[in-house]
Amino acid sequence: MNPRRWLREHSLKVLAIRDTPNAIAGGVAIGIFFSLIPLVGFKTLLTIFFAWLTRSNLVAAFVASAAHNVALPLMPLLYRGEYELGFWLFSNPHRLPPPLLTAHWESHKFLSWTAIYSMGKDLLVGSIVCATPLALLAFFVTRKIVARHHAKHPHPVPTE
Repeated sequence: MNPRRWLREHSLKVLAIRDTPNAIAGGVAIGIFFSLIPLVGFKTLLTIFFAWLTRSNLVAAFVASAAHNVALPLMPLLYRGEYELGFWLFSNPHRLPPPLLTAHWESHKFLSWTAIYSMGKDLLVGSIVCATPLALLAFFVTRKIVARHHAKHPHPVPTE
């Protein structure tokens, strides 16, 4: 899979959507936000629900939520960074978690609900902190690009 070709094809699909620039940009921002959240199995459902709730474009949200498929080999590194950020935010005084190679692993400790809750909480908060600015950036960049594209290639925009 060529990431550059994938991005070009999907950005052209987003530009072909006939909707307002705000609705398209909102859908892209929601899709980007949920593609960075580690809720495997719920990403698509949450993306579609929040796009519907905010009256953003569902197709743009779905296309943007699939963007993490390009970075799939890098997702463990991204999740580790998000976990470290969440761990750092919750630790007092602030410190990073131990490196994976030197961490003391005992499998029975990871099967307890408290460990899952603790690690999951750190990962979820870290991912929200990372995903929010990227989603905001995606919204403003997409809105500008879509508005420029619609100005060059006018088509009837549905009224709200």
